[in-house]
Amino acid sequence: MNITQKITHSVYIKSAVAIAVVVLIVVGFFVGLGFALNVDVPVRVVKSGSMCVPYNDLCDGGGHVFEHTLHVGDIIIIQGVDPKSINADYPNSDIIVYQNPTNPSAIPIVHRVVTSYEVNGSRYFQTKGDGNPTVKWPNPISTQDYDSNRIWHTGQGVPEDQVIGKVVMRIPWLGHITLFLQGNPWGLPFIIAIILALVVLEFILPMIKKKTQEQETKTEPVDSFVI
Repeated sequence: MNITQKITHSVYIKSAVAIAVVVLIVVGFFVGLGFALNVDVPVRVVKSGSMCVPYNDLCDGGGHVFEHTLHVGDIIIIQGVDPKSINADYPNSDIIVYQNPTNPSAIPIVHRVVTSYEVNGSRYFQTKGDGNPTVKWPNPISTQDYDSNRIWHTGQGVPEDQVIGKVVMRIPWLGHITLFLQGNPWGLPFIIAIILALVVLEFILPMIKKKTQEQETKTEPVDSFVI
């Protein structure tokens, strides 16, 4: 193995180790965040506009991180809570993440609590998307607007054991990256190509150049003089 091959091999190993460390840090962060927030999946992305109350019919994804409604492409932070502590005082009530009572294996729903009640010691939550017709948040709504009458048609609210947690923060815009990856067959290859290009430009090429310069300096002939 010549000098160039040795340098390239060393650089690849160091780059692979660096990437592995970054991946471990990211995974560890999410695992730790889930543990701290008492929920299996503490981060999700808003995919539909059911929680968006737009101005001029636009759901632009902007706004404050603690804004009362959600936009498509928002990243939401979820905290697992005691169902009895969930605020059901509409319109200032909590936004919760829950499984569809008639299809628990489906993608969880992110909607606002509009009222809650107990039946035989178990708590139930009636919910509604802020932007769903016919009445939008924060206007008063009727029982016909409840998800239990519009989505799963049972009239019964969300049982407390189907509640995953409540939304405690939103991060605008960044979730569009995930939506792009999920909805575009070229999304994942495109992101991978960008990551690889950045790794090459930021790590591999500078390291190869530095190592090559060091080797050239070491192998330069030294002039000798005869006195």
